[in-house]
Amino acid sequence: MTDTATTQVRQPDTTEEQAPFALVGVGAIAIVSAIALLASAGRYGFFGDELYFIAAGRRLAVSYADQGPLLPAIARLMDLIAPESIVAQRIPALLVTVAAVLISAQIAREFGGSRNAQLLTATAYATSPFLLVQGTQLATNTVDTALWVLISWLLIRWVRTRHDSLLLSASLVTALDMQVKWLIPFFWIAVAIGVAMYGPRDLFRRPALWLGGVLVLCVTLPSLIWQASHDWPQLRLGAVVAEEQATVGGRYTWLPLALAAAGLLGGVLLIYGIVALFRWEPLRQYRFLAPLPLLLAVAFIATDGRAYYAAGCYAALFAAGAVRWTEKTGRLRTILTATMIVISVVLAAFTMPWRPESSIEPAASEADAGLSIGVYGRFGWPELAAATATAYHSLPEADRANAAIITDSYWQASALDVYGTDLPAIYSPHRGYGYFGTPPDSATTILWVGNDESDVRPLFDSITPIGHADTRLGFPGSTRDVTIWRCDNPRTPWSQTWPSLLKL
Repeated sequence: MTDTATTQVRQPDTTEEQAPFALVGVGAIAIVSAIALLASAGRYGFFGDELYFIAAGRRLAVSYADQGPLLPAIARLMDLIAPESIVAQRIPALLVTVAAVLISAQIAREFGGSRNAQLLTATAYATSPFLLVQGTQLATNTVDTALWVLISWLLIRWVRTRHDSLLLSASLVTALDMQVKWLIPFFWIAVAIGVAMYGPRDLFRRPALWLGGVLVLCVTLPSLIWQASHDWPQLRLGAVVAEEQATVGGRYTWLPLALAAAGLLGGVLLIYGIVALFRWEPLRQYRFLAPLPLLLAVAFIATDGRAYYAAGCYAALFAAGAVRWTEKTGRLRTILTATMIVISVVLAAFTMPWRPESSIEPAASEADAGLSIGVYGRFGWPELAAATATAYHSLPEADRANAAIITDSYWQASALDVYGTDLPAIYSPHRGYGYFGTPPDSATTILWVGNDESDVRPLFDSITPIGHADTRLGFPGSTRDVTIWRCDNPRTPWSQTWPSLLKL
C-alpha cells in the first residue's frame, strides 16, 4: 500500500515551500543565550567531571571506561590553548548549546513553521532549565544532546527532500556521537520502530542508510575493541547509574524530572508536539517521531537511566508543538504565549549559576549535595590540592622517594592531576581513572585521600591521618571533610591488589 507521506515528501526542494529562516529573531535569541552562558562560564570553578576530562585528555586513548574519547580530546585541546582556564574549557559547551538553539529553529522551519514558530521553538530551547544550563560546563550530556538535535534535523530534512547525502551526514554525526557516549543507538532504534509503524518505510530501502551504519561501526570499532578487552566497563557502568538514580527516587521520578528539564514553555510544547505528530495531518509524514519520546522513556526507565538521557529529542518535539501552536492566532493565545515566555525566561535565569557564593548554603547531607551536584561539585578543588601537597611535603625526604598518592574518587585524582604541583604519581581505583595505571610495587608509602579508615586499613601494616581538607561548599567526601591518610607497607604488591580495588 502506498504511504500517503511518501507522496507528500517527494516534492521539489524549493525555497518557496518553506518560510524564510527567522535569522534576526532566532539570531537574537542565540546571542542572548551565548551572553548568558559566557557570563556563567567563569563561575564557581571546575566541575569534577571537567577536571576528569582534562586528566583523561592528558592520557588520550581510543576509549575510556566510562565514556568515549571526544570530550577528553576537546579538553586536551583547550588545555593546550589556555592551560587551566575555566572559561576556555567551557567555550565548546557554549558553542554547541547555541548551535542547538539555532538548529531547533531550523527543525521548525523544516516542519513548515512560520517565523513565529521558529522563534517560539528557539525560545523554548533557550529557556529550558536543562538544555540551556548544561551549556555552562563541558559535559558528555551537553555535547550528546546537541548532536542528537543535529541528527534530528538531518533526518527530518531527509524526509522532506529525500536527499540521501543527509542520511550519510546523519551517520557521520552518529559516529561522532558514539565517541561521546553510547545513547544514540536508543534514538535510532526508536526511530526505526516509528518508521515501521508510520513510514516513510522507504527509509529502510535507502543504501545510504545502511552504508552509514557500516560507517558508524567502522568508526566505533576501536572503542569496541578497547571495551571488549577491558570487560565492557562502559556497559557495566549502567548498574552504577541505577544505584545513583535510586538516591533521587529512581524510576518513580524519571518522568517528572524529564518534564521539568524541558521547562514551562518547553514542557507545554513537548506535550503539544507529541499530540500534533500523532494527530495533525500537516505533520503526517513525520509521525514516526511521535512514539520517539515514549519509546525512549520506556527504555531509560527500564534501564534506570538518567532523566536527561532523552533530552536530545526535545528540539524536534518543541518544533512540532510550536508549528501547531502558531497555526492558530488570537488575543488569548498571544497573552498565554507571552506569559509562558516571561515565566520561562525568569526560571531559566534563576537556574543559571549566578548566585554569589556567600548566599549558597552548605549541603546538609551527601544526598542533598547529590541533588545539587552541579553546584557543590564545583567547589574546593584547589584547597584539596593544597592540603594534599602540605601532607606530602610533611613526609620525611626518605619516605617521599617511594611515595604515591591514591584518592578515593576520580574527581579527587583529577583535581590533583590538574592543580597539584610537585606531587608524586596520582592514582585512583575509581571509574575511568582506575584504568590510567597501577601504582608501582615500589610505592611503599601512600597518601590516601579520602575513604573510610575501615576500607583502607586492611591494605597496609599501618595508617595514620596526617592531613585534612575541608571547604564550606564542597561536596561531602570529595572536598568537604576529607581525611588524608599516611599508609605504610602494603600487605600485597599493588600489581596484585589493584584489579580487586577497581570500582565504577
